[in-house]
Amino acid sequence: MSTRTLNDSEVYNAEDSWPNDSWPIPQELRRQLLAVLLDRDEQPLREMSYEEFLEWADEDTLAEWVDGKVIMTSPASNRHQQLVSFLDQLAGLYVRYRSVGELRIAPFQMRLTNSGREPDLLFIRTEHLDRLRSTYLDGPADLVIEIISPESIGRDRGDKFFEYEEAGIPEFWLLDPQTQRAEFYQLNSAGRYQPIQTLDGVYRSAVISGFWLREEWLWQEPLPLPFKLLAEIAGLEASLVEQFEQALRNKFV
Repeated sequence: MSTRTLNDSEVYNAEDSWPNDSWPIPQELRRQLLAVLLDRDEQPLREMSYEEFLEWADEDTLAEWVDGKVIMTSPASNRHQQLVSFLDQLAGLYVRYRSVGELRIAPFQMRLTNSGREPDLLFIRTEHLDRLRSTYLDGPADLVIEIISPESIGRDRGDKFFEYEEAGIPEFWLLDPQTQRAEFYQLNSAGRYQPIQTLDGVYRSAVISGFWLREEWLWQEPLPLPFKLLAEIAGLEASLVEQFEQALRNKFV
């Protein structure tokens, strides 16, 4: 999607209306974001209730519900889907074996106060599984992951950031394959998202107990095999992993 170039006055006026502590991103990235926000051309359909939206949208419908309006979204790229699959396998297997909750990937709705969003991935802790319905999550997830695309940058960095913060979602990841930037946010005591810096390139989740990942894993080509990374997270010796890999290769030769 093409965007126009903002002049300094437009950037200043637009940025002045947002709290600075909610924008812990570089100036140039902020400029690109504001350009998309000011120029976005999403065309909502007729207004409807959330219940009507759920009846109208099927599993193949790329749409979200915001303040009674339906917002259509674009199909995901191959790299986007690869990253979703990678995180689903890595975090999903960890969550399953630790029995700490449930992971869902799009298309699966999350109902908030004034919107029905469809995060790329969401995690619900065991104590909140009563929020799960057959076709949506009735309330906020404990962790939401959004993978940014050129089409979604305005929603992900703008609307969704503030909606998720207001809804009290404890942890939010923003992953941008285009720039190979990973941003991790956790709610502070004031209920505002605080950016969390990785330590030696490692991020440790606050809501998935014991789970961590290396940021470099997200940008490797091809993406690494999840079971090898799970072994590293679990602290297994590399020799055991190599034996398992060799056994798999021999099995199918």
